[in-house]
Amino acid sequence: MSRLARIPVNPDLEHYRAGMCAVLEGRTAKGHALLRRCLDPAGDPAAPAALLRAGVAALVLGDVAAACRAGARALAAVRTRGPDALLPQALEHLAYAELRAGRHAGARAHALEGLHAARRTGQPNSSAHLHAVLALAASVEGPAEACAAHAEAALAGAGSHGLAQAGTLATWARARADLASGRPGEAAARLAPLVGTGPGRGHFAVRTLAVPCWVEAAVLAGRLPEDARELHAAVDEFASWTARTADPGAPAQLARCRALLAPADAADARYAEALDHHGRAGGDFERARTQLLYGQWLRRRRRTREARGPLRDALVAFQRCSARAWAERAAGELRAAGEPVAERRGAADEPLAALTPQQQRIARCVAEGATNREVALRLSLSPRTVDHHLRNVFAALGIRSRTELARLLSP
Repeated sequence: MSRLARIPVNPDLEHYRAGMCAVLEGRTAKGHALLRRCLDPAGDPAAPAALLRAGVAALVLGDVAAACRAGARALAAVRTRGPDALLPQALEHLAYAELRAGRHAGARAHALEGLHAARRTGQPNSSAHLHAVLALAASVEGPAEACAAHAEAALAGAGSHGLAQAGTLATWARARADLASGRPGEAAARLAPLVGTGPGRGHFAVRTLAVPCWVEAAVLAGRLPEDARELHAAVDEFASWTARTADPGAPAQLARCRALLAPADAADARYAEALDHHGRAGGDFERARTQLLYGQWLRRRRRTREARGPLRDALVAFQRCSARAWAERAAGELRAAGEPVAERRGAADEPLAALTPQQQRIARCVAEGATNREVALRLSLSPRTVDHHLRNVFAALGIRSRTELARLLSP
């Protein structure tokens, strides 16, 4: 016993374990208090393991900005100090935090690098989680085939290794892609078991995040009368989570859920409340989803003139996010509201028509804000090759900076 007593205790690790146990047992306030102590590690502030725990704690608390900071620091620490076996985990945690923050291009680049690292180091569990992150990114930016492929890979790994979080994320990604493609019934069917109260309920840290997606899918699929009790119960649970989380986007999504479930005479105010919250929280993609739903709701009540404003804003925001399928939905609603929408430019009118296919791919990635290193990872090229192609892109287009390229390709 005396020898055991001399083993040093890691207070951050103890707080993390106790905090996660408390959250799992439903003692949320106690759990959150303990997890907050992990955000600033008391020991070595650059220790990769402590920084990874800080990132997870921040995500459970809903502090997405802190999770991104901890994830970036953890990745830098692993690159500098090792061990190499932690690289897939560090990239996975940062990519997921970036997804929560709406930074889809960065999340995709880090998840791709993480997937390569997981395969190289023989870590199938990390591979499954990274496939799930890539599926979620593809549910925004597309293509749908990429979302399906990554989701299937994640679900295969989740099923064989009992990874509930990867499985829940992958199913959520498929449902979000269904919504983007105008298949709300399929989306609702995927999500109902995850967010309901039955035995197939999803992972505790993810299922609540999928509630707004399920509410949207169920209402658009016409399931409100049939599933009203379950939908209201799920929104009540989401409201409880919103009250105790630091996630800046939660109040807007809660108001959107309530707008979808509200009677006609109350929905206007709920949508206005949601958009007001979005204005404070930021985030183009989620705000555009609310604008799209509000515009749809207005148009279906023959308030077509009023519908055009939010639908127009949604279209522009989806295009800015490179969310092509979502932009097509918004464009279709806008046309139905009586406003002509120009088709996206064809190849003959495309500013990149003079470039080679490889140069076009690189130019679009750079215009989205990706660094040369991120482009290299995304396209399986060397950074030197990306730099060479980018110089030729600038010369062919008569521009001199990445800013000019982004402006040229802006919607």
